[in-house]
Amino acid sequence: MNKQYSFTDMEYNKRRRTTKREEFLNKMDSVVPWKEWVAIIQPIYPDGKRGRHPQDIEKMLRMMLLQTWFNLSDEGIEDAIYDSYAMRCFMGIDFSEEQVPDATTLCKFRKLLVENEIYGKLFSQVQEVLEEENKAVHGGTIVDATIVEASSSKKNKTKSTDPEMHSTRKGTKWYFGMRAHIGVDPLHGFVHSLVCTPANEAEPKVAAKLLRHDDKVVYGDAAYLKMERYVDDDIEREYRINRQVGTFKRHYGDSLSWAEEKKLEMRKSSVRWKVEYVFHIVKDVFGWKKVRYKGIYKNQCHANLLFSCANLYMLATGF
Repeated sequence: MNKQYSFTDMEYNKRRRTTKREEFLNKMDSVVPWKEWVAIIQPIYPDGKRGRHPQDIEKMLRMMLLQTWFNLSDEGIEDAIYDSYAMRCFMGIDFSEEQVPDATTLCKFRKLLVENEIYGKLFSQVQEVLEEENKAVHGGTIVDATIVEASSSKKNKTKSTDPEMHSTRKGTKWYFGMRAHIGVDPLHGFVHSLVCTPANEAEPKVAAKLLRHDDKVVYGDAAYLKMERYVDDDIEREYRINRQVGTFKRHYGDSLSWAEEKKLEMRKSSVRWKVEYVFHIVKDVFGWKKVRYKGIYKNQCHANLLFSCANLYMLATGF
């Protein structure tokens, strides 16, 4: 965003080093398709002919992205922008001319995008960016899912948990929440499809929604061994699914065929790890440890934004 330099900017330019936060924001600023995203939101945004003049769309987008990247509440991101010079520069705000949009304005902006199903369009626009950058790869997909926990406490007004969230067991541990299922290209690791379901939804049943028509090879972990029976299209595909270690060791023992089988499983894993890096970005870099909202749909919208940003993050860092 174009802005006039202030005395504060001149003072900060004398620094000897740039902070990691500033470097991160500069990289993300260079890859986010601002014009395209603003054009998607423009038709449903208030025109300001009646009532108070609305905030600039790009400014609200920047505030929402900061909130997503640093995992802050509405009030938290408002305070953080006031405190952080790097965030203020990213927003393009000069306090001598304007103030940071308040938490209520951000909440209403986010609600507007949810009600008009904008988040899915933002995700699709990032796919177009990847196509233009020749980063989108077709012909194969890695499928996987991650559990995102929700609050299981009943200490609230309704005395109940979120009815759209469910419990599931992974190993010996129980989780309550939802699953985020994603399809990732096997070369660069960019996410091309995303579906959110309750945590008890079986992964093979959802996998068919993650596949594209031109995908000929499918990678997945042992949870997807039975996914072929749930894919009802007539496209011939090769399913390179990792078998459970205990099963092929029991079948092949220490024979040579078992050693060959182990090498085959390692080759599958050498491709499949890319999907784990995506989960690392959304969970460890962006802090998506628990669901932020009630209901699957709102969290699907949030996930669309998170994985869009994960794709842009990988594009910015040259992964």
